[in-house]
Amino acid sequence: MLNSSTEAAGPPPSDGGGTPLKRAIGPKLLLLFVVGDILGTGIYANTGAVAGRIGGALWVPFVIGFVVAMLTAASYVELVGKYPRAAGAALYTQKAFRVPFLTFIVAFMVMCSGLSSASAAARAFSGDYLQEFVDISPTLIAILFVVVLASLNLRGVSESVKTNVVLTVVEVTGLLVILGIGVAAVLTGEGEPSRLTEFDTGGTGYAVLTGVLGATALGFFAFVGFEDSVNMAEETKDPVRNFPRAIFLGVAITGTIYVLVALVSSLMVDHERLAGSSGPLLLVVDESGVDFPAKLFALIALFAVSNSALINIMMASRLCYGLANERVLPRGMGRVLPGRRTPVVGIVFVTALAIGLVSTGEIEGLGDTTSFLLLCVFAVVNVAVLVLRRDPVDHKHFRAPTWIPVLGAVTAGILASPLSDRPADVYIRAGVLLAIGIGLWIVNQVALRAAGQTGQTGEK
Repeated sequence: MLNSSTEAAGPPPSDGGGTPLKRAIGPKLLLLFVVGDILGTGIYANTGAVAGRIGGALWVPFVIGFVVAMLTAASYVELVGKYPRAAGAALYTQKAFRVPFLTFIVAFMVMCSGLSSASAAARAFSGDYLQEFVDISPTLIAILFVVVLASLNLRGVSESVKTNVVLTVVEVTGLLVILGIGVAAVLTGEGEPSRLTEFDTGGTGYAVLTGVLGATALGFFAFVGFEDSVNMAEETKDPVRNFPRAIFLGVAITGTIYVLVALVSSLMVDHERLAGSSGPLLLVVDESGVDFPAKLFALIALFAVSNSALINIMMASRLCYGLANERVLPRGMGRVLPGRRTPVVGIVFVTALAIGLVSTGEIEGLGDTTSFLLLCVFAVVNVAVLVLRRDPVDHKHFRAPTWIPVLGAVTAGILASPLSDRPADVYIRAGVLLAIGIGLWIVNQVALRAAGQTGQTGEK
């Protein structure tokens, strides 16, 4: 159960210039932030790709993904309650294992997952949904899209989160339209219910197992986002009290919506046609026979994927800020813009990386890369929860039953493993990113040693 802290968390650490982040996020904004971060690209653009891997039983991967997400969410809730600071998984890894290299790799994987997710959203924005209105180079649109969202992020967390509220309401409206279509289909006898139990995984037995795991691993991309919110801990009012409610309720709301949307999508459209579209929910609207303007739904979808990209860029920039304060990245990465009190260097850095990703990747590959990187991180975080039980803190906080992080680590590890039948290009992309990370680690260590520091432990 949740135990409230007797007092709010202490003052956040400041950046190198002594300027703390502004606590501007209350419980309602935090819940909308979590829901808005989870909803978006994964369901609006990746539903078709998941259908292509499993067939008409499209809802199954989302049910499994919901369970895995809830297990790991409980671990994050316990840790953010103990350590309400920016840096998230990297902070927990360092406290649990005290291995600087592992901490850096986890941090780099989290950052890259956020950027690949934002890049997938940018690609989704410039795909089939936008083609309802204009015919412009998708890559150019995706790059401009990232730059505009970075500018909004630079203005301030309050402006960014309030924009998130508006976009979250819009994207939820779009999904409610899909659910309304499903209700109408059931009442009028439209659709094909037999598709809901069809598995098209290319065989039986082991092939079905790997097919379901592969579809779940890809579909898990739709659930990522709750872990981003912990990087906003230093900008949240009373994080020890507010995070458990926001994360658990946010995952439950989005999980329920996802399963229902998956059921409706399979009911209305054959999985092979869904698999061929980068705007699968627009296809559902077109095929439903319901008199709902296709362009209006496309506009809603554009807002939805915009929200995903905005929040992921916010997360990555705050992660840079937190890591700089933990001496994982150079202190300069934590520099805050005095007037706006936003992590200016972090925003510029992650925007440049996102532009590189949108220029070289497509939606499905970037989404699968996001899932793989985060599943690896989730396995580590679940183990860290158990290790850090030996490190009590002086305030009360949520504590998950021991079986939850154990099962969370096992399920995340399975979905990240080759059992999920993940395409080779995902491992290649992740390997290249890790190679870049190792190179940055070496450069950072040389700089720290030159300055007479060891980094991450505070020792000189």
